Amino acid sequence: MARRIALIANTAAYLGPDLARMLADRDHDLVIGDPAPELVAELSERGATVEVVSGVSDLIDPSSSQRLVEAALDRFGQIDAATAFTGAIVVGRFMNSSPADLARATSGCLEAPYHFLRAVTTPMVARREGQVLMLTSASGARTTPGAPLYSSVRAAANHLVRNVAAELASTGVQINALGTNFMDFPAFLEASGATDPDVRARIERQVPMGRLGTLEECAALCAAFLDGSNRFVTGQFLANDGGWSV
Repeated sequence: MARRIALIANTAAYLGPDLARMLADRDHDLVIGDPAPELVAELSERGATVEVVSGVSDLIDPSSSQRLVEAALDRFGQIDAATAFTGAIVVGRFMNSSPADLARATSGCLEAPYHFLRAVTTPMVARREGQVLMLTSASGARTTPGAPLYSSVRAAANHLVRNVAAELASTGVQINALGTNFMDFPAFLEASGATDPDVRARIERQVPMGRLGTLEECAALCAAFLDGSNRFVTGQFLANDGGWSV
């Protein structure tokens, strides 16, 4: 059987490297944005043909998503699966917020997903098949004290996914969203102060499951929406947050 083609917009950090490894192991060739050289070598050793696209980390710029899509079509002629994570974290109380805060949250958390969805769905609709997973935030599923603008715009992104999925369902293109929170990775630990064991313990007490989530288990969940094994799920939002948004 021919190998599937997966586009991962961000592989410099966060879920990108782990997800790329899993899809390579599941017989995917890859189009990846801004990877470390050692990741490219590892993916090649796992049997994947890899197309690297540099300078596309800013998905607020519409040309970033378009460059990724063009690279995939030029190299492989198709895109079977595509995923990206976006977002600009804006915190603070609503009464202390400014229009500039709202604009920053909107551009990072809503406009960037719009540009990505618009770019990747076009060739998928033409082929009448494809899978898209937008990585958003679990904060979009509940009120989030201290981050009202951020959680509101994340909710808008989740609803955008639902609307686009409904519009394109008859074409065979699947679009879903997965929101994360309380993930055990350096950026979250540093931003939250959880590098301090006492602070980490306090944060983990906010999570019903009592711990932070790992990148590996989240990547495994993402892969189930991208590897072609399930063609009958679309328009869904799933929270990967240890029960925080229930």
